[in-house]
Amino acid sequence: MKNDEGKEMKHFRIFAVIFGLLMGTDSAFAVKFANQFVEFDLPTAWNCFLEGTEWVCQNQQDAAKKKEAIIILAAKIQGDQDTLDQYLNYLKAPKTFTSAQGKSLTSTVSYAQNKSINDRMWVDSLHMESEVPGFYTRYIATVTDGIGILVTYSVNKGKYQEYTPMFEEMVKSLKAFRKDGGLNAAPANSDLFKNAKIPSGVTGDTVFGSVQGANEEAPKPNESGLDALMKDPILFYGGLGALALIILSILKKRKK
Repeated sequence: MKNDEGKEMKHFRIFAVIFGLLMGTDSAFAVKFANQFVEFDLPTAWNCFLEGTEWVCQNQQDAAKKKEAIIILAAKIQGDQDTLDQYLNYLKAPKTFTSAQGKSLTSTVSYAQNKSINDRMWVDSLHMESEVPGFYTRYIATVTDGIGILVTYSVNKGKYQEYTPMFEEMVKSLKAFRKDGGLNAAPANSDLFKNAKIPSGVTGDTVFGSVQGANEEAPKPNESGLDALMKDPILFYGGLGALALIILSILKKRKK
């Protein structure tokens, strides 16, 4: 009897570990995206397409989620202004822009710092309302092989905590390089950060919809996947239901 109980407890622990891993993962990563200057893990349902000299990545299977977040990838030939120190100084200061509705907005800087990602130094910064009204934008920039590279992650402020684990996984997998031939890069005399603007065709209420969570607290970058899932009732209670079924199945086997 004790051996049976031990086996049941072992099975329960295995199921608990699997469930815990699912609870800590915001999105499944099934594709490794790569172009001429970056590579990173792309979540399931997301796709990237070329828009001019910039790449745009969004959820292509869920129209609602497509309005919640967007990634822009940009590169330019290195000029005098393309150094990590200059990128850092630029991102330490608030940015001012005019929205699609003609409103002037000045961003709030959450942080700006140097960050090592896959043995390369990048500048990492988070602003509120620097690209789209009501959206946080995270900037990851570096210089390599004569080009400046910028990746921006913009997300509706009401969805920030939900997307944080997914963005963190993408950042962890980010690699920079320069492939020969066919490089989609802006000229040396251009501005990398202006080049990475979200294309006009995917900005404004017609695409992003209304801003959610207007009173949400400041972001917490280290929030766990569990915290994020607790904010999504469907995923949270669905997970609890699955765990309950597993426990009931074990108890039924124990009674036989």
